[in-house]
Amino acid sequence: MVLMNEATASTARTDVSKPAPPVQRAAPVPAPVRISVAGVSAFYGEKQALFNVSLDVPDNSVTAFIGASGCGKSTLLRCLNRMNDTIPGARVDGRIMMDGTDINGPEIDPVQVRTRIGMVFQKPNPFPMSIYDNVAYGPRTHRLASSRADLDDIVERSLRRAALWEEVKDRLGKPGLGLSGGQQQRLVIARALAVSPTVILMDEPCSALDPIATAHIEALIDDLRNNTCIVIVTHSMAQAARVSQITAFFHMGRLVECGPTDQIFTTPKVEQTQDYITGRFG
Repeated sequence: MVLMNEATASTARTDVSKPAPPVQRAAPVPAPVRISVAGVSAFYGEKQALFNVSLDVPDNSVTAFIGASGCGKSTLLRCLNRMNDTIPGARVDGRIMMDGTDINGPEIDPVQVRTRIGMVFQKPNPFPMSIYDNVAYGPRTHRLASSRADLDDIVERSLRRAALWEEVKDRLGKPGLGLSGGQQQRLVIARALAVSPTVILMDEPCSALDPIATAHIEALIDDLRNNTCIVIVTHSMAQAARVSQITAFFHMGRLVECGPTDQIFTTPKVEQTQDYITGRFG
């Protein structure tokens, strides 16, 4: 079917006795599901932090987890790349499927899971080494480069994708810790990108940054989502509205509502979501 656009409609001959038909627009094509969470509950010893959470995370999109402190959003984020495995007494029930594979399966190496699902934390955490070596660390560890030229290419490509190359290309041998806070966070993102992850998880990536650095990170997130699945935890509802396409609202370890961001923020289906969005609690 050929769709009429505004330019065609404005130049088409119109019968004054009959109104012109409305312009038809193609509906957006839903992105394929990258991660499927089914009936996930999480425990820290005897304390239960998540209760039977199920949701789908689409590819080539930003999914934002929102909710008050302690609601379980960061716990679920850590479940998505098995970071909770490193916490004594932590346990996860349910299934987390990525591309048809249960990431918690007994045959699955959690190190490989974390290679495919990168993590960016709240506070920038560059390694105490040069800018170059920060980005090269992952490819070296996983032997992703067959030569120094290959490694140079990976480092440059990752820094370009993180929108940092032009700022650091003349000082790659300088310490990463010498960069500003916003630059350090972009360096950490470049480090994650260097191993070509399928998914990037971000836990409050802008909370320690000033507004200008935050704008840089948000622009970077918007660019990266074209080729990467991104999940972000944020306390800022304004940030969730700006950067995400899907929003999931959590309360006391339970998923209250999940849907398109514009729908969650304008016409939520659950009264509890409306109360949180409008500031009645939280």
